[in-house]
Amino acid sequence: MNRREKYGIPHDSVITVAGTVGVGKSTMTKSLAEALNFRTSFEKVEKNPYLDNFYKNFERWSFHLQIYFLAERFKEQKKIFEYGGGFIQDRSIYEDTGIFAKMHYDKGTMSPTDYETYRSLFDAMVMTPYFPHPDLLIYLEGSLDDVVGRIQERGRPMEQETPVEYWEEMYNRYEDWIDDFNACPVLRLNIADYDLLNNEESVEPILEKIGHFIQQARKWRASHLPTS
Repeated sequence: MNRREKYGIPHDSVITVAGTVGVGKSTMTKSLAEALNFRTSFEKVEKNPYLDNFYKNFERWSFHLQIYFLAERFKEQKKIFEYGGGFIQDRSIYEDTGIFAKMHYDKGTMSPTDYETYRSLFDAMVMTPYFPHPDLLIYLEGSLDDVVGRIQERGRPMEQETPVEYWEEMYNRYEDWIDDFNACPVLRLNIADYDLLNNEESVEPILEKIGHFIQQARKWRASHLPTS
């Protein structure tokens, strides 16, 4: 029996991994995809034409960066469902507006006009009955010290040059955002409770929780479908 059958995870499931920078989204994505024999969908950081400039000048490039992310994630979401599911996705499209665009608007690094334009576009593209939402969003959380420590260990130059206050601001906003998130079912995992890099077996209880959450969510949706 494979793990999909063992834990009752449908072969067409779409699971999104969310959380602030440094919590291990990519590691979780790879581990789940390998365990379930699913495809992966990763954030295209290296090919982003705005990212380096953005870290040097938030005010000048925040709107451009968010529009780029929105377009790329929308295309990726469409592709995932055209494939028929069976994907683990690194970072969600919902974080773009709920975390990053709002943070720049609140801090004055995105103008009110740009923010309103972005929000209008996001709502038209994503917040509709026709947008294919994931079966489950896995939210990775941990202490601020753990998160900042992982960022420093990773050693990406543009992240090393970013003030710690920025990561703290983002961390707090993620905590607020997930408490109000309701676009799809959420499974919260603390990064201190598993070690996917050094203990492959720690993925098993995670898979069990995923299967339970998806089964319950699909039962709920089926019971709420309109009847003729």
